Amino acid sequence: MYAMKKQKTTPNTTIALNKKAHHSYFIEERFEAGLVLEGWEVKSLRAGRAQLKDSYVVMRNGEAWLLNSHISTLKTTSTHTKAEPERSRKLLLHAKELNFLIGAVQREGYTLIPLALYWKKNRVKLEFGVAKGKHLYDKRETEKKRDWERERARLMK
Repeated sequence: MYAMKKQKTTPNTTIALNKKAHHSYFIEERFEAGLVLEGWEVKSLRAGRAQLKDSYVVMRNGEAWLLNSHISTLKTTSTHTKAEPERSRKLLLHAKELNFLIGAVQREGYTLIPLALYWKKNRVKLEFGVAKGKHLYDKRETEKKRDWERERARLMK
């Protein structure tokens, strides 16, 4: 009998993307942070069972927290722990980054939006951005530019 090889996660394998982030916000600066996770969450992330759709990052007591991200449980996880799929998760950042983010959030109109969740050297990382909300006319303008680029590419062929 041949033993099956274990699947290794390749560097920077994407777990989840927030596709609506670029549609609804202007991303001005990007940051990468580690996450404080429990064992069942890591198993679920290896299976790709995460969602960043309605999540956001909040600054509390000088720390960054990821809220509303959904990591669904696996049936094979431990039965003695109660899993909370949408619990608050602490982000691991340097003090300089935290100070910058606190200043950015206190300014009017800025928010912290998660963009991607991925593996980096067997660690889970969250990419999030300092963002400003788009108005309806900004969204229309972005769509017009995208349509024009598509049309121009067709004409160039």
